Amino acid sequence: MWKCPECGRTFQRQNQSHYCGKAPETIDEYIEAQPEEIRPYLGEVRAAVRRALPEAKEKISWSMPTFWDKHNIIQFAGFKKHIGLYPGPEAVAAFADRLEEYKTSKGTIQLPYSKPMPLELIEDIAGWCYETGNHP
Repeated sequence: MWKCPECGRTFQRQNQSHYCGKAPETIDEYIEAQPEEIRPYLGEVRAAVRRALPEAKEKISWSMPTFWDKHNIIQFAGFKKHIGLYPGPEAVAAFADRLEEYKTSKGTIQLPYSKPMPLELIEDIAGWCYETGNHP
């Protein structure tokens, strides 16, 4: 177990990424709390999901930006080398042919900063999650 020297919380992984102190309450706060160099990527992903889900409510769930309409539809989060997109396992399977160049795992897609953000793909996945009812 690793204990954060700043906030005192304990985690299984050494130097686990987390929020020290109060977690953000809005997506704006979440993005503002991230390193400056990844904020534009988070903004792009947010805008792509917003285009696909204009009626969805934005909120923070599980400390991640979340689009919600009676349940979580899709989530995303910033990490050191990538954006994590969380559409759920059914979406990853449904879009497998368009995700071949990305690292995926059950319900998760890693979108590296080293490549342009696939904004159309993100919109398509978000729309699919909403339309089909398959959610994270």
